[in-house]
Amino acid sequence: MGKLRQRREEEIARASRVIFETEAGQTSAPQINGKLRSFALHVPEKISACSGIVLFGKRIRSIVFSTDIATIRNVDADAVFAVYPYTPQPIITEALIHAADIPVFAGVGGGLTQGKRVVNLAMYAEMQGANGVVVNAPTSNLVVRDLFDAVDIPIIVTAVSTEGARERIHSGASILHVAAGAQTPEVVNQLRVQFPNLPIIATCGPSDESLEQTVSAGANAIVWTPPYPGEVFREIMAAYREGKPHP
Repeated sequence: MGKLRQRREEEIARASRVIFETEAGQTSAPQINGKLRSFALHVPEKISACSGIVLFGKRIRSIVFSTDIATIRNVDADAVFAVYPYTPQPIITEALIHAADIPVFAGVGGGLTQGKRVVNLAMYAEMQGANGVVVNAPTSNLVVRDLFDAVDIPIIVTAVSTEGARERIHSGASILHVAAGAQTPEVVNQLRVQFPNLPIIATCGPSDESLEQTVSAGANAIVWTPPYPGEVFREIMAAYREGKPHP
């Protein structure tokens, strides 16, 4: 386990140097949009202040929390956080990975779904093309250890506090996902102090202030919840009712 983890860390460090060198030599990047696809969802600009996590040579700063295919196809996030409150089903994972044009982190259980089924779902998600698997806070360290032995993609473990973080990491967690509600910035800060090099992603909270606090606390990437399609439609339909063009 130790040699495998060391090799992964060396690969990530090597990819990170390449990305940093590339970004350092380019002051601005040209942007190209289509006339129709220019109407899309945009993640908060403040997320760009994160360092990002280099995953398989690609830097990920913004992660959209959605299983809505239309949203996933029309957002400028770097990755998808495909977690939902029901037991994971491979057909859902397959549909999301097939539709997405960005990396997908697939939820494989840990709450309602436990034990060997979590490991089987994770293995299947990797075969389908997921770039990482996500397990929820109640997941036992034994299951995390089994996941580490079974898959060769990042294991993202949700944390609601700092309790047991060291054991999570020793069991094989690649990334900690902090979802501690209003306490998220504080938990991120405590984890960053204890583990300076630990990859941390965190929910951004409901406001720009909470987002700034989470980024400043040391989150490497942010999980952003987009507006629901109904909310987007509300503005569009309001314009149509007034005889105005698409906003």
